[in-house]
Amino acid sequence: MKIFRTRKQFLVFFMPGFLLGIIYVNFIARKYMAEPGIFSDYFLNQFQSASIDAREYIWYLLRVRAVPFLALAGLSFTKVRKPAAVLFLVWTGISGGILISAAVLNMGIKGSLLCVVGLLPQFLLYVPAYVVLLWHCYTVPQTHWNRQKTVFVSLAMAAGIILEMYVNPVLVKAFLSVL
Repeated sequence: MKIFRTRKQFLVFFMPGFLLGIIYVNFIARKYMAEPGIFSDYFLNQFQSASIDAREYIWYLLRVRAVPFLALAGLSFTKVRKPAAVLFLVWTGISGGILISAAVLNMGIKGSLLCVVGLLPQFLLYVPAYVVLLWHCYTVPQTHWNRQKTVFVSLAMAAGIILEMYVNPVLVKAFLSVL
């Protein structure tokens, strides 16, 4: 099949995971999702009035963004690179499906919009960095890692973390003030 020779093959692994996440929220964890959580009015009001300490937030962002990226990068130079890429795509799909479904279940269309605002602008840089790394994992030995890829993914991840630290909270708070 031709799809397995293009970057569209990533959707073959991501979309079933996304569907599994949606199924999980709607059929398995529906009772749990009805309880107050991050999409409750109380939590969103607390977030809106909270001030973010950049010194603490940077360590959190490095832990949740850089550590998985570096783990995948490390695995990309081993023999388990292709299964690692597939598992990453499936897990990302499951996580995305759970997030979007929980948001829509608790807030309706406003929840899905909140998710989009919560991903901007940093994911415009994270996604290309991960695509380059995943493509490398998936196509070795046809492709080789080089200095340009290292510079690109490093700068994209660093800029994404900076945007997530300083710009994203402002956007989310602005969106929440409109709700």
